[in-house]
Amino acid sequence: MARRRRGRSSNGQQQQNPQNRRGGHRMALREPAPFAKPTGCEAVVPHDVVTISQARKGTPAHRPVRVYADGIFDLFHSGHARALMQAKNVFPNTHLIVGVCSDELTHKFKGYTVMTEDERYEALRHCRYVDEVVRDAPWSLTPEFLKKHKIDFVAHDDIPYTSAGSEDVYKHIKEAGMFVATQRTEGISTSDLITRIVRDYDIYVRRNLQRGYTARELNVGFINENKYRLQNQVDKMKETVRTVEEKSKHFVNRVEEKSQDLILKWEEKSREFIGSFLELFGKDGAWHAIQERSGRMLQALSPYSSPRGSPSSSPTRTRSVSPKDLLHAASPPSSPSSPSSSSSRKKKARASLKAASH
Repeated sequence: MARRRRGRSSNGQQQQNPQNRRGGHRMALREPAPFAKPTGCEAVVPHDVVTISQARKGTPAHRPVRVYADGIFDLFHSGHARALMQAKNVFPNTHLIVGVCSDELTHKFKGYTVMTEDERYEALRHCRYVDEVVRDAPWSLTPEFLKKHKIDFVAHDDIPYTSAGSEDVYKHIKEAGMFVATQRTEGISTSDLITRIVRDYDIYVRRNLQRGYTARELNVGFINENKYRLQNQVDKMKETVRTVEEKSKHFVNRVEEKSQDLILKWEEKSREFIGSFLELFGKDGAWHAIQERSGRMLQALSPYSSPRGSPSSSPTRTRSVSPKDLLHAASPPSSPSSPSSSSSRKKKARASLKAASH
């Protein structure tokens, strides 16, 4: 009972969920927008005429304001989405209905499309701002169509839309006070996208040939197909050469960096080696100190002897040479081989004695 009382107002009418009052906003964010029924809007809530000022104040409170926006929506892009966003937010509580014209009407009054009508229908169904999609929408809005779908206002940009022999197909909507203006997004449109493709036709044909499309699918002749394939091969060779150049430059730079590092390290090591060499073998180096110490140790271990040719500090007495010593020094060792040789030696000894005596 408490739930029933909470769900009903004081006059016994059931209160609506705020999400339902916002035109199925929850469903539009989680699921694709539904298609409009062929019979039109079958809402039980009475549909009263609403002015723009009333709608902007949030009235009527028992239902959302039904806003209609139509178009071709070929190659659905951000400009389309921004226009629908403006139409959705033109009033506090809006139910956005989007009408999409069929291929027959579009080809007749505007021109050929890139996407088919079914593809365009599905693109609009998956836009987050759209609550309902009307297929095969009329080119010019009639009172019967507005009444059938219970449309309160029509949203479009304010620029006069000249088509189907009319200066402005929304003129009668504006005169009836049912028109709300949206702003166009500059820099992007379906015509701009097609112009880019036509301008860079060769690039996109070569791109699709690389991705596996056949020349027949692309409606390209035999000569142009071979020309595009040759251009692709040339571009591949250029890319290969460019890649090799970049790699070689990178390799040369790495070699230069490493060579500089090696030179710096070699200079540092050479300075260290020269410094250590000078410390070891220099004038005041450790090697001379070791030599001096070793010399002192050798002098301490060996007997003292004065150098030759230098006067002795403490002269020593020398014994005089006797004739007998001279005879003994001059005489060679005796050999018992011949007596004549001994006599000759005796003679020589006597001669040397005479010379010594003189």
